Amino acid sequence: MLFERPDAGERAVLVHLDISREPEREDSREFEELVLSAGGDPVAFVGGHRSSPSARFFVGSGKLEEIRLQVVQHDAEIVLFNHVLSPSQERNLEGELKCRVLDRTGLILDIFAQRARTHEGKLQVELAQLQHMSTRLVRGWTHLERQKGGIGLRGPGETQLESDRRLLRARISQITKRLDKVRKQREQGRRARSRADIPTVSLVGYTNAGKSTLFNVLTGSDVYAADQLFATLDPTLRRISVPDFGAIVLADTVGFIRHLPHKLVEAFRATLEEAAQSDLLIHVIDCADDERAQNMAQVEIVLKEIGADTIPRLEVYNKVDLLGAEPRIDRDQDGAPRRVWLSAQREEGLPLLLEALAHQLGDDIIHGLLTLKSEQGRLRAAFYQQNVVVAECYTDQGLCELDIRLPKQDFCRLVSAENLDPEEVLAGMSLLK
Repeated sequence: MLFERPDAGERAVLVHLDISREPEREDSREFEELVLSAGGDPVAFVGGHRSSPSARFFVGSGKLEEIRLQVVQHDAEIVLFNHVLSPSQERNLEGELKCRVLDRTGLILDIFAQRARTHEGKLQVELAQLQHMSTRLVRGWTHLERQKGGIGLRGPGETQLESDRRLLRARISQITKRLDKVRKQREQGRRARSRADIPTVSLVGYTNAGKSTLFNVLTGSDVYAADQLFATLDPTLRRISVPDFGAIVLADTVGFIRHLPHKLVEAFRATLEEAAQSDLLIHVIDCADDERAQNMAQVEIVLKEIGADTIPRLEVYNKVDLLGAEPRIDRDQDGAPRRVWLSAQREEGLPLLLEALAHQLGDDIIHGLLTLKSEQGRLRAAFYQQNVVVAECYTDQGLCELDIRLPKQDFCRLVSAENLDPEEVLAGMSLLK
């Protein structure tokens, strides 16, 4: 550690105050879930009301004494606040309580550090941690505030605080350069998919809404999925085939949460760009959650922050089995799907989701009879390669008649590759319903 602080353990005292002047209050139930996700053992919960936070301790003297008694009574090793504390407030509280104090941002950073599995994910978490730590160096080296002196200790003429800041800046710069390289690599992958006309669909939503479970059942993958907050940090991409449309790339992304720390949004920008550059967003919603409306609003806030609020989206209401409801599609007045109700864990309603995806991604589905001459065998082979031929027969004149069904954009691409005019070919087809 760069500066001395009390050791932390698992036995935790939780502190949550209702601040009258805060327009958006934190959820105490979600706070407890965060603590459990971090591996903490909540031994006491201290609540209360206050018009505004205290500048020195965030809480008042009476509440501070109540927290101290809980720490002593339960032999707690850490006190967790469901609020954002200033560096000085953290330090003052630790001095009074004689144990580690962590705020909501620090707790979320700790969870992210536990969940990161890939090299990129670990870099992103380290960057966010260093940026958070850089604001907390002041008061960290209270015993080394001055320049070192004495024989063999005279350094480059900077205080220990200045030296630590310099080391932090160097490491932050190094990680930022690596993440810039990752961002460029992801951009190259997106350009390659764009050239191949393969759309990208990203799963977004509040944490623990069931995104990874849905991703696994759609792709046949084994991405880590658990009933805990932030089970997924590292983005995973898989190619799947959607009936009546064709191939798409499905991306599983990190979940959102209320007041997601800005440092995390910045650090995970390379990951979140997968959502920002997608052709379609699948907003996965836990329909059995009492806070469903508030969670949806928080997702909208983060999407706007990363510039993804204008991307077309399809709402998927997951966990309908908990409501005792049946899977279904809600459509607008034009018949376009807007919401799909399903259960990813029970794999119920998945065909409805694929049907809605085909409708959302395909502007027009062409279904009709196409007559080909003998010299157009390459076009026939191309349709078969895309798996869009429903049936085939031959006329008395020896012409090949294909019953095809595919999105218009794919039809135009295949026909244009044979130097044919898609509109002329389409005009000569017998379209079917």
